[in-house]
Amino acid sequence: MKTDVLIIGSGLAGLYTALHIDPKLSVLFVTKENIDSSSSWLAQGGIAAAVAADDKPQYHIEDTLAAGAGLCDAEAVRILAAEGPGEIARLADMKVPFDLDGEGDLAITKEGGHTRKRVVHAGGDATGRETVRVLMKLAVDRQNITFLGDCFIVDLITHNGTICGGIALIDGKTETIYADATVLATGGLGQIYGRTTNPGVSTGDGFALALRAGAELRNMEFVQFHPTGLYDEERTAFLITEAIRGEGAVLRNGAGERFTEELAPRDVVSRAIIGELRRTSEKCVFLDTSGIPQEDFNIRFPTVYGECVKRGIDPRKIPVSPVQHYQIGGVRVDLHAKSTLTGLYAVGEVSCTGVHGANRLASNSLLECLVFGRRCAQTINGEQRTVNDGVRGMDAGVGLPLEYRENIRGICDLYAGIERTVSGLERGLTELGGVLSKVRTSYTREEYEAHNVAL
Repeated sequence: MKTDVLIIGSGLAGLYTALHIDPKLSVLFVTKENIDSSSSWLAQGGIAAAVAADDKPQYHIEDTLAAGAGLCDAEAVRILAAEGPGEIARLADMKVPFDLDGEGDLAITKEGGHTRKRVVHAGGDATGRETVRVLMKLAVDRQNITFLGDCFIVDLITHNGTICGGIALIDGKTETIYADATVLATGGLGQIYGRTTNPGVSTGDGFALALRAGAELRNMEFVQFHPTGLYDEERTAFLITEAIRGEGAVLRNGAGERFTEELAPRDVVSRAIIGELRRTSEKCVFLDTSGIPQEDFNIRFPTVYGECVKRGIDPRKIPVSPVQHYQIGGVRVDLHAKSTLTGLYAVGEVSCTGVHGANRLASNSLLECLVFGRRCAQTINGEQRTVNDGVRGMDAGVGLPLEYRENIRGICDLYAGIERTVSGLERGLTELGGVLSKVRTSYTREEYEAHNVAL
């Protein structure tokens, strides 16, 4: 196959990039499952931007830098905050159904780490789903965009340090896809942990693809754990959106005691919960939503309310515990989403623009998808080139037996969780090295994924 632009992924970052590509360029949008399997689809809270009358991009910048523990890229943060309001306006023009207040203005809420209300939302607590749904419809109607589902990219194609597309696994057979520009929009790596809010497709494929091709990754040690995953025994945790705390819910231990500041940055709240669980020997804490009128809660948070009812949980007292949520580091990109390899771009969670520092501010993730997805497209539009069809792909035959997936999760839970030590990390690294020594020739998606997870 041959295309001008190859976009790998199924979420907001890839869609928004595709919609801003010059209509004269052909775009092949590939996903290894389907569009509702992305983290974007599951995103509840909203999109942070300084759109309120009492807010300014400068305030957004300050909150982002504070949450990032001083390790953010200042210019990237400035761009994120300055261009954020414009992205909200573009989404509104695209007919994304943002929630409105009683006067017909955008309904805006507050989340952890924000000093002002600046989070817009759609469908109450279904912002990701509503946004992706609208953008997908727009993309399907574009003549230059083609979608290919059930397509797993095994490796990138390289030629003299330039990325020229990817090797795809389709119906058990490999297919070569040549592209002038290749965009990684593959999301995160939550499946390396025992419990995560990420969907089952989040096996770190984009990070592994980039690493094998020789691209630079950075800040991979910064993994965000969300304080309030619904406590249960399931592998994929149901996220209890932070916006509930923004509306007045508080965290209490089993004795009903409040023990932390609910709207502190996520890393602070997660560590507070872990400390409380260690002190009390309990398995979870509780999100007390009794301060929110019942009718308001049902309307504002229909997804969470419905899930609680389905599971027989009292929505006034929701059991929660920290769970892996977001990979802050990723493929190093510049302010235009260009990686360190010619022809390779990265947007969304798989990228590292530097805006998040050591800890992502709530609801900055979807905004990053928008701002840098549009910038990525604009860069590609101005950098058209021609790929030589004679280039060769990398060795795409290495995978891991599936039984090692559980070994990896155990290692990461034990040594690379919310609290870490040098000795633990060193031991975990040694154990993962032992797992990677088991690689073998493979031709199945599941074994390729296992190898990506381990890498």
